[in-house]
Amino acid sequence: MTPLAVLTGIIMGSAVTISIGLAMVLAVFLIMAGDYPALAREYGSLLTSFGLFLSLAFISSYAFLGVLRQTSWRWYAQAATWLAIGVLTTHYWPK
Repeated sequence: MTPLAVLTGIIMGSAVTISIGLAMVLAVFLIMAGDYPALAREYGSLLTSFGLFLSLAFISSYAFLGVLRQTSWRWYAQAATWLAIGVLTTHYWPK
């Protein structure tokens, strides 16, 4: 396995894990929203975070498969992965 495949696998695994964790928190928010109205204020940012990390998970999964199979489109998938990381970075960077 090449170093690029290992790095892409780490990114993919991290994004999938964070997405699953955010999905669980989202489920808890949906269940508890009736009892705790303060949770409704956080719902939008939670949904945004879930969408961003889920997108990174899908993009990096395709990039990982492309690197492992040595496909012709693997460099485009790698570029998309790093672009998604850039979007996440700008979203969470302190203003």
